[in-house]
Amino acid sequence: MWRSIRLNAYSAEPLYHQIEVQLRALIVSGRLDEGAMLPSIREMAQHLNCSVITIRRVYQDLEAEGLIVTRQGTGTFVAKVDPEKRSRHRLESVAAAMREAIEAGRRVQCSDDELRALFEQALREGKENRPLPGEGGPAENEKGDAE
Repeated sequence: MWRSIRLNAYSAEPLYHQIEVQLRALIVSGRLDEGAMLPSIREMAQHLNCSVITIRRVYQDLEAEGLIVTRQGTGTFVAKVDPEKRSRHRLESVAAAMREAIEAGRRVQCSDDELRALFEQALREGKENRPLPGEGGPAENEKGDAE
C-alpha cells in the first residue's frame, strides 16, 4: 500500500511534505489498517529514493499526530485512530488541499466565480470517474495488499 506514494521532484512542495501528506491520507482513509507495519525508515527512504532524514521527519510528525507508533526493536505501525479523530484528519487534509488550490488560483488572478466554477467542474468530473462501491476501484483493490 505504501508503495502507492508518488513523489514529484519538480514540485515546489518539499519531499517530506509530499510523503507525509500521502502517508497521512493512506492512514486516515483506512487504506492502511490499524496495526499495519510500515517499512523501516531505511527501507522507505530506499524505495522513495530520498534521504533517511526525510523519512525520519515524516515518521516523527505522524507519530506526534498519533497516527503511527514506533516500538523500539519491533518497527513502526499504524496506530489505532478513533473515528472522530480519523474524520477530523480526513476533513483537515481536504480543507488544506482546497486552501492550496485557492491560493494557486489567486496567484493567477482567478475570481471567486471562476474558482467556484472550477470546483464544481472538478466535483462533477470526480463523480464521473469514481467507481461505485463493489466495482473494484483502486481503494478496494489495494486495501488488502500486504506491502
